[in-house]
Amino acid sequence: MATADKTYVDPSALLKLYINEPQSRVMAAWRARVGGSLAVTHHGRVELTNALALAAHRGFLDEQAFGSALAALDDDFQQGRYRQADLLWRATLNRACQLSRDHSRTLGTRTLDVLHVASALELEMRQFVSFDVKQQNLVRAVGLRLIVPA
Repeated sequence: MATADKTYVDPSALLKLYINEPQSRVMAAWRARVGGSLAVTHHGRVELTNALALAAHRGFLDEQAFGSALAALDDDFQQGRYRQADLLWRATLNRACQLSRDHSRTLGTRTLDVLHVASALELEMRQFVSFDVKQQNLVRAVGLRLIVPA
């Protein structure tokens, strides 16, 4: 069983806890089983906040649902379900660049997906939660244990 302290969760997977998406139920069940405080980087928090705003912009959330989702995200940080993880940006970006050189040509990974995997490595995480197939391939390639809630 994964422990929260050594598990990096891609923000697009965390988003499923705030917006009803196909994997929302399995993600919520996984989160309930794991418990503990998950590390979220500053850029991960920005990605979550922006994804909620984009969902509102695209009409998937009305104003009330958008406000509630933002409040729930803030509450998760305030209550310690998430902890803000600090990274050394130069090291993280250098690692992301190397991962891109080594893997993106064959795996087709996107920049943010590479950046999150690099962040997990810099934070010395052991597990990585992702629903994205290309990112999952990168996670495996770098030796992290992949978790796909089901």
